[in-house]
Amino acid sequence: MQLHVLNNLTRTLEPFQPINKEEVRVYSCGPTVYNSVHIGNLRSFLAADMIQRVLRTVGGYAVKWVMNVTDIDDKTIRDSAIGADTWIAEEMGEQTRDVMQNLKSLTDYYTRKFVQDIEKVRIQTHNMAEMPRATSYIQEMQNLVSRIAENGFAYESGGSIYFNVSKWSETGRYGQLRKIDFDNFRSGVRIDADEYDREQVSDFALWKGKKDDEPFWEFEFQGRSVPGRPGWHLECSAMEREILGLPFDVHTGGVDLKFPHHEDEIAQSEAGYGVKPTTYWMHNEFLEVEGKKMSKSLGNFYKLDDLIEKGVDPLDVRYLMNSVQYSTKLNFTFAGIEASKKARLRVQEYIYTLYDDGDGTHVVDAQELVTSVFAELAQDINTPKALGVLFGWLNAHPAATIATESRQHVLDALAKINEVFDVWTIEPRPAVEIPADIVELAERRKTARATRDWAEADKMRDALQAAGWVCKDTKDGYELTKL
Repeated sequence: MQLHVLNNLTRTLEPFQPINKEEVRVYSCGPTVYNSVHIGNLRSFLAADMIQRVLRTVGGYAVKWVMNVTDIDDKTIRDSAIGADTWIAEEMGEQTRDVMQNLKSLTDYYTRKFVQDIEKVRIQTHNMAEMPRATSYIQEMQNLVSRIAENGFAYESGGSIYFNVSKWSETGRYGQLRKIDFDNFRSGVRIDADEYDREQVSDFALWKGKKDDEPFWEFEFQGRSVPGRPGWHLECSAMEREILGLPFDVHTGGVDLKFPHHEDEIAQSEAGYGVKPTTYWMHNEFLEVEGKKMSKSLGNFYKLDDLIEKGVDPLDVRYLMNSVQYSTKLNFTFAGIEASKKARLRVQEYIYTLYDDGDGTHVVDAQELVTSVFAELAQDINTPKALGVLFGWLNAHPAATIATESRQHVLDALAKINEVFDVWTIEPRPAVEIPADIVELAERRKTARATRDWAEADKMRDALQAAGWVCKDTKDGYELTKL
């Protein structure tokens, strides 16, 4: 099926045309492993996962997907520093005077934590060709710095090496993802921080000079020793080329990375390698919480573990985040989580019913369902419209009415759709052992209904729901279902 994607490089919806039809190459900006990821980060990773799943399942392509791990930058250095307040000695081991070992201990721990978190929301790491760590590609980064300098777009100052934005802008190729206001640009002004204000346009650090009590690598640059460590923007440019080759097909990441990070990636790759890094830039929009920017000061800053502690199922987080198109701002609310849970379980119940014995007579065209859902996903991963088509079809074809000869076809269709959404299980209803106290509440409700004591029946119903069970009346009595 022909895919169309919103390319932020051209700012238009374009037919997707891979460089090599045999394999689509995708690079996603991954975590900076100085702490656990928050749900804003999680949205970016889920968007990347959805994009590569649609490429595989709807587009029919083989996909080589790479998500990097930033294990050397300002934040990882800060939080692994000797005496850093955030150090968790009991989980990562005792600190040493070896700053390189401390950095590795911290980033190893949070890399493992990251993998655990994304697997809870069914981002399958086996779908990734690699999850490269920046510190494994220091030599390649140094080679890129040298090439940029040889081409006249880098210079050394104060032991650090900077990208010459002023000279590069003369080529007319700075500002491809975001319009740059060069009226406020001052040539020679340098920024050493990895992250900086989106209004700042200045020369940025490719290689940061050695500082006391910080990790560093030796670097022979133009005949001189320039020990230090890479700038954040440099890392992705080098890893992309080494692992995927340039240009590759799709680069994903949050909209906040357009400038400076992704703009600087483009500049580095073109200035050093003489080629653009990628064909399609696909950015996911921001996530808000209850209509406000997420922040610790507002008390609305959540990591996945925080939500799990509140009783939230990670699959409902996945469903909610994928129920909004990736390029649209997402308002995360707990009411939205509840609605997502109901919607997800409604489809799951439909699946279970198809496995149950039935006497339905309705013969259906299940392939029509797949084609209709995929047609929406093919239009820039339009997940809300795809889900709308799915629920419309399910409403029009109640599971109990489906003929026996059609049931497996419908299950196969739902399994195909689930290859993208991955929030359901295509299997018979699992046997559930009902606790005795729950059965007692249900029996008391049954007795109350028989004697028309509606207040008592409602009380028992509420007690069951509070305990996580739904009691459905049947012609033979009642049926208990775990929420």
